[in-house]
Amino acid sequence: MTLLQRSAVVHDHSLTTNYEGQDRSHLRVVVAIVSSSEFLSGVSRHAVNMVRCLLTRTEVIEIHLIAAEWQYQSLRNALPQPDRRLHLHIVSLGRSALSRNLWYYQKLPILAEQLKADVVHLAYPSPLNKHAFRCPTIVTLHDLYPYDIPENFGFPKVFFNRAVLRQCLGAADAIACVSESTLRRLDIYSPQHALEKAVTIYNCVEAGPPIAAESPLPNWNGERFLLCVAQHRRNKNIPLVIEVFRRLLAKGDIGPTTLLAIIGIEGPETARIHQAIDDAGLARQVMLLHGVSDAELQWCYRHCELLLSASVTEGFGLPIVEAMLQHCRVVCSDIPAFREVGGSYCHYVPLHRAAEDGFVEAIRVALRSIKFRASTTERFSAPQIAEAYLQLYSELRLAPLRPVFAAVASWSGLWKRKENNHEHM
Repeated sequence: MTLLQRSAVVHDHSLTTNYEGQDRSHLRVVVAIVSSSEFLSGVSRHAVNMVRCLLTRTEVIEIHLIAAEWQYQSLRNALPQPDRRLHLHIVSLGRSALSRNLWYYQKLPILAEQLKADVVHLAYPSPLNKHAFRCPTIVTLHDLYPYDIPENFGFPKVFFNRAVLRQCLGAADAIACVSESTLRRLDIYSPQHALEKAVTIYNCVEAGPPIAAESPLPNWNGERFLLCVAQHRRNKNIPLVIEVFRRLLAKGDIGPTTLLAIIGIEGPETARIHQAIDDAGLARQVMLLHGVSDAELQWCYRHCELLLSASVTEGFGLPIVEAMLQHCRVVCSDIPAFREVGGSYCHYVPLHRAAEDGFVEAIRVALRSIKFRASTTERFSAPQIAEAYLQLYSELRLAPLRPVFAAVASWSGLWKRKENNHEHM
């Protein structure tokens, strides 16, 4: 097996690279993020943010981020400032789902052994050969989409995705849910896993890199614009966003030159989204963008009139929190994940037959409000998330599985359940 290593370098000699004999509290963490897209998605951004927060802790002596060749450029640009503890490893494999799944099951354990991993963290559920690892394995669970919205995958592919999800959740030593909303969905579909080895650790979300100096919007000349950050998948409900934008223009609620920027990688809904744009006659005013850097995305949050998200289901809501950090107005669907992360900051719209009317009215109200609202995002900060992960990793290495989660619960306050009836508090 070929492994091409490209390591971040920094001119800092306070750390050595010889870690033999280090105390057991020192951790070598392997993070696997091999996925199909060459552009940053919510999952890959989760991995980058997790790496960023782990690097704030001296207990972490090495982080090995493993990705595919086609991911190198986007990840390299998104990673934090060079740190000699951080190593980006690029592996060669086919781009098919079968190739990726076989790599996770067959090759990842070999790499973990070569890198002397203390813990292996999968950035999303993938096939996991439990007995091939000599260290604990953790998987981040973002959502239960294969069950909640099978249209994201299509038939019969969704059954394969469900099988992979079940296999990974069963094999992992711990499941890190990105929200209480995701944990509750897990409790519905797999209550035993939710009870025995799942814990809530939020996505790490902090102010990103310096905001880009120039607009990423093509041919932008200072026009006002609404922003939607969403992959082209069914749960994102992008055609509804387009129809709401059309009605706002038709009723004069926004200026006739206002634009709609939809930022997200293409997917199963791309053709349907293009059709919706054509049907609305908005080809000149709706921009579909992908490959936008973090700095450019921050520019969009800072300069847009508001962020609009009409998702029917989510596991977290990363754009919501990122918009809050930039004091951006947010109008979004009233779903549990958005309520959980957005609190009182956002303008919420129930999803029902009159959802279009609700979004139009909420946008009218939002545009009349003060843009720079106060927000509370401390629970997503690097110090808190890093502490939660370090506690989980350390307990997994030193204790049997059940006491691990008792210890995590007593420290973090994030694990709130009544074990006698599986009820969430």
